Amino acid sequence: MAEPAKRNIIETVKQYGNRLSRFIRGQVKTDEDAEDILQDVWYQLSKVVDLDGIESISGWLFQVARNRITDTYRKKKEDPLSGLMIEDDEGDISFREILLADAQTPEDQFFKDIFWDELMRALDELPENQRSVFMKNELEDLTLQEIADQTGENLKTIISRKRYAVQHLRKRLQTLYNELDNL
Repeated sequence: MAEPAKRNIIETVKQYGNRLSRFIRGQVKTDEDAEDILQDVWYQLSKVVDLDGIESISGWLFQVARNRITDTYRKKKEDPLSGLMIEDDEGDISFREILLADAQTPEDQFFKDIFWDELMRALDELPENQRSVFMKNELEDLTLQEIADQTGENLKTIISRKRYAVQHLRKRLQTLYNELDNL
């Protein structure tokens, strides 16, 4: 990076850093998310070849921040299994970690088998369209947009089906966890 461009970025960070940081923190739930977004904004700024070509640096920075905030919320909505958490003595463990982890002991394998069996039973209880959307998104790793394109359905319909499936699975897996916790 050329010295004048480097100097411009440093001056921009000094001039807008605190204001931008406060703006982002007011829009997201955690400080970690805010720091990640702010870092991403500065990274995007560092990739700009001609800073003088940006008409309003302030407007550009805040627009990039808004876009990253939106991306963060979208990303979190697309991974609902990551929100399925149980607590043990050492902290949180997600159901996804249990389901996808390699079993280290026979007890681990038994526990994992129970979860897979319950997940499959819970999926069997869902209407076919909800089960299909969930399995394609979570197990086959297709995006919701790809599923909508494949089926010819409206994206909002696909999102709704996924949401209903996840709500049902959360309820069922939480019930299982409560039962296992009482053993």
